[in-house]
This record gives sequence, structure tokens and C-alpha cells, in this order.
Amino acid sequence: MKAYVFPGQGAQFVGMGKELYENSESAKDLFEKANDILGFRITDIMFNGTDEDLKQTNVTQPAIFLHSVILAKALGDSFQPEMVAGHSLGEFSALVSAGALSFEDGLRLVAARANAMQKACEVQPSTMAAILGLDDFTVEDICKRVSDVVVPANYNCPGQLVISGTIAGVDHACELLLAAGAKRALKLNVGGAFHSPLMEVARVELEAAIVATEIKSPVCPVYQNIDAKPYTDPATIKANLVAQLTGPVKWTQTMQRMLQDGVTSFTEVGPGNVLQGLVKKVDRAIPTASATI
Repeated sequence: MKAYVFPGQGAQFVGMGKELYENSESAKDLFEKANDILGFRITDIMFNGTDEDLKQTNVTQPAIFLHSVILAKALGDSFQPEMVAGHSLGEFSALVSAGALSFEDGLRLVAARANAMQKACEVQPSTMAAILGLDDFTVEDICKRVSDVVVPANYNCPGQLVISGTIAGVDHACELLLAAGAKRALKLNVGGAFHSPLMEVARVELEAAIVATEIKSPVCPVYQNIDAKPYTDPATIKANLVAQLTGPVKWTQTMQRMLQDGVTSFTEVGPGNVLQGLVKKVDRAIPTASATI
């Protein structure tokens, strides 16, 4: 069975999508439609902006979504997914590519999500850190022992778990985790504590937008971040998308579940190849590739 996976924030690079725009008339039309929907020329930032411009959450998220979804559409008949998943923001790209969301609605939701998250970041200074070289249980246990808010946020692959919370909470947890044997505790250059209770303000705002949006049954199961299980029911997909904002991204568990369910290859659709590297940490033998046209 062939699985397609879609990257999240952090995969962006200047020049992303430019080749698609220049070589495909239908791709160019979608990019221009996106400029109109967003109310600014995101393509100018994607193709010719600075790294700093591209790092702003309200630009990064729609930019990665557009690159991923337009690339999936450009694959035409060769895009025949039997299962899909997306890392955090990538879940929206996966849903559009699997026919559960329209391109326009998907983009509007991603823009609403990015703006809501940006606002939540401004309410309280917060951060994230990647913990390398410890098992998940130890990281979970130590987070529970910290009095400030700090929680496991991204289960990326075995031995790599990102924590998220207040600056004091993350700093304290990093000290304890290094003392417990972590190889590294790397503070991430992010705007705030994504996938933590500190995103509650954003969750409430996004829930209203998701409830008002039509989601159909996808053409194949979508493995969702919140619990790593496959879904096709629109109401459940909606609820899981809302929960994802304050809950963890269970990517390790998603890869393991897809392998258990018979996946034979993974194709990454979008900028970069981060997800292929994470797949290899779960099962080195499974074939992986980047989508190309």
C-alpha cells in the first residue's frame, strides 16, 4: 500500500514552489488564486523573500500548505493514495489532497489557524525544545514533575521528542532531562508553545472556523496526529483537527500504525525531506521518496 505524507512547519525554504509556478499553468492559476484569497502576494515571499519573512507563522503555514497541495494536484493520475498523513499543519494538506477539503477551504482554514496561533503566542511568551536520546516515557514523566506548563508536543521518531510550554517550564524540563541522560536539549526558534495547553485561545478560534467548513469523506483513510489512527468520518476528522492544536503530534505512533496496516512505501509531498528521515528512524528498510513531476 502506498502512503503519502505531508510536512509541517520548519520545512520551508526560499524558492519553494517557484518551479511549479513557472512550469505548470494549472499550478500558476492555483498560486494566483491563493494570493487573492490571502489578500497578499504570498508567492513573492515564497519565491524571492528572505528566510526571516518566510519564518513568520502567518506566512510559513499557508506557504507549506500551498507547495504541498499544488504539488499533489500536479502529480495528476499518478497520485493514487491508499493512506495519507500530515505532520501538524501537514494534516490540512493531507485532507485537501485526499479530497476531504476543497483547496479554497483548506487554505482559509490554514490561514485562520496560523493567525490564531500567532495571537496565542503573543498572549504569553512560550517556547519549544527538541529532546534527543531519551525514551518517550522518561520525557513524559519528567514533564509531569515540572510545576510550570510543559508537555510532550511532537513525537517525531524514537529518541526525538519535542516539548512545549512556558519559557520557565521548558528551561526547567531541559535541565532535568539532560540530568536524566538526554544527549541534547535544543531550544527551537519558534514563536510559541505549539501543541500545548497554551494554544487554548487559538483552539477556540479555530474550532469556530472548522465547524463552519464542509469536510467530506476522503478517498482513503487519513491518519490523524491526535491519536495516530485512520479516519474517514467527516465529523470525527473535524473534532480531531480541533484537538490537534492543544494536543501532541503523535508522528512516531502514526508511522508505526501505518506500517502495521500494511504500508509498502512513503512518498513525501511538499518542501524538504524531513519526514523521510523520520520514517527511516522508525523502519530503515521501508522505501521513501520525494514527490516530483
